[in-house]
Amino acid sequence: MIDLKFPDGAVRQYPLGATGYDVAQSIAPSLAKRAALIKLDGELRDVNRPIERGGAFEIIMRDSPEALETIRHDTAHVLAEAVQELFPGTQVTIGPSIEDGFYYDFAREEPFSIEDFPKIEAKMREIVDRDAKIVREEWDRDEAIKLFEAKGETYKAEIIRDLPAGETITLYRQGDWVDLCRGPHFPSTKAVGKAFKLTKLAGAYWRGDHRNAQLQRMYGTAWASEAELEAYLQRVEEAEKRDHRRIGRAMDLFHMQEEAKGMVFWHPKGWTLWRTLEAYIRRRLEADGYDEVKAPQIMDRVLWERSGHWEKFGKNMFVCETEEGEVLAIKPMNCPGHVQIFNVGQKSYRDLPLRYSEFGSCHRYEPSGALHGLMRVRAFVQDDAHIFCREDQIEEETRKFCDLLRSIYEDLGVTLHSVKLALRPEVRAGTDEVWDVAEEKLKRAAEAAGETVELLPGEGAFYGPKLEFHLRDAIGRTWQCGTLQLDFVLPERLDAEYVAEDGSKQRPVMLHRAIFGSFERFLGILIENYAGAFPLWLAPVQVVVATITSDANDFAEAAAAKLRAMGLRVETDLRNEKINYKVREHSLAKVPVIAVVGRREAEEGKLALRRLGSDGQQIVTLDEAGAMLADEAKAPDQRRA
Repeated sequence: MIDLKFPDGAVRQYPLGATGYDVAQSIAPSLAKRAALIKLDGELRDVNRPIERGGAFEIIMRDSPEALETIRHDTAHVLAEAVQELFPGTQVTIGPSIEDGFYYDFAREEPFSIEDFPKIEAKMREIVDRDAKIVREEWDRDEAIKLFEAKGETYKAEIIRDLPAGETITLYRQGDWVDLCRGPHFPSTKAVGKAFKLTKLAGAYWRGDHRNAQLQRMYGTAWASEAELEAYLQRVEEAEKRDHRRIGRAMDLFHMQEEAKGMVFWHPKGWTLWRTLEAYIRRRLEADGYDEVKAPQIMDRVLWERSGHWEKFGKNMFVCETEEGEVLAIKPMNCPGHVQIFNVGQKSYRDLPLRYSEFGSCHRYEPSGALHGLMRVRAFVQDDAHIFCREDQIEEETRKFCDLLRSIYEDLGVTLHSVKLALRPEVRAGTDEVWDVAEEKLKRAAEAAGETVELLPGEGAFYGPKLEFHLRDAIGRTWQCGTLQLDFVLPERLDAEYVAEDGSKQRPVMLHRAIFGSFERFLGILIENYAGAFPLWLAPVQVVVATITSDANDFAEAAAAKLRAMGLRVETDLRNEKINYKVREHSLAKVPVIAVVGRREAEEGKLALRRLGSDGQQIVTLDEAGAMLADEAKAPDQRRA
């Protein structure tokens, strides 16, 4: 007999080898009909798999959030079976669930097309209706290899050969179709449901290696209900409208090209947006006691070896060698440079905390296939800062940072969604004892700052645990941007020290922190959050003075000059076009204010102001317009001053 402990604390005994279905049936036949999976000591398992040991036990229903990943995994299997039925000779490789969906990689000489999607989806629905049982089988390794080789499935056979010795080989059979898989899966294809949709095709190299064969990757999404699927598709449609790459082209903000992969060419309007954001964050940092510094862009390999970055990040660093034999690396991060600045001159405990900020330009090699507009680049600028402090100052500095980050996110119109504490990774610097102290101190500091944190085991930084600040945008997507890392290791490696109150030499603690993460990525998020319709203070062009008739050109030029003198970013549109055409064009360009000038307005010294998104207009004098718009165009921190 085995003892199973249920979520309510009750412990019940069952025969060894009983299945989750048997357990559910013993409680209520209706429960057995609805059971989709079980959880044994935190591990999701097939409901029909024999239970070989006791432990914490839970029955998972199909509509449980925990079952969503299995819905997507099962849908990937249904996709693979449908493709092989429709396109004989196609080999299947791997098909995992991913965020919001799944994919499956196929080996086929003839390319698939999105025009194939409707018939594939129809076949998938047919397979769901078959209600074929999904059965887990354990196989001998050699026999499993023979099975797939006989079917012409060379990729599956290769996967099995490469599995660690002694690992259980599990196959899942749904009807007559079989696949290599660890599981878990639902009891039958009917449980998969029909709330799925194929979304796109892409190329993929076998096992992610460009030297291997290229496969065809078919993506899809799957949800527990049709309503959830429809809501997701609407979110995707909205996200496509807000895509920062599309808006960037339409608003003439930036472009990227093959000759500089992962690097951004900022156009005048885009760079105006950048400089406005940079000026804002610089003011906020100065007001919060940060001293801005600038460290070298390229430093000798020796320093990167001492810091540990050469060993950890060497393959992602851009390196050059001089004629004198120096091996230099473009910095992938700013922290070693800031320690060098700290180390110049003697520091006292009275000097701490020292807060060094830098808009540091960093470069990291990212595979070209991973690059994605502003969101994933090779060259980026961090709003980086490092706080050198004593251990007794950790809590206060953490509180100050959390307050600053929350205030900045609020100013920029994004909402802090969650805070997570990332704990020690498998590969790390420093002893377990140091990590024990760092994790405990950062957890206490976050709690003292009023933050409720979710723990992320194994996700910490190389040198220490870190707080991750996840924001939420206008359509509900979450992004991890801000970070605060507690580091005892780098000051030790790079010999940072200060004179303590008792005259002894002590190591400072380093807090690595960022609010945007990188300017490029954060601007991409802001572009999508606002769909390009920035608040007046951020907008690259704040006002366009547009004429109805050429008689108003002189007044329009004079009005624009006066508005510029009041600090506004203004353009004129004196073209011989109808005013409705001009208004539409500048509205599509997301200009917040269009000041319309006709003969009458010119004679009376007035402007007809049209706001983006509004059909009405406000007629005011030029002086009134200037005073009103100049006040509205103040950044949030300046309005509070």
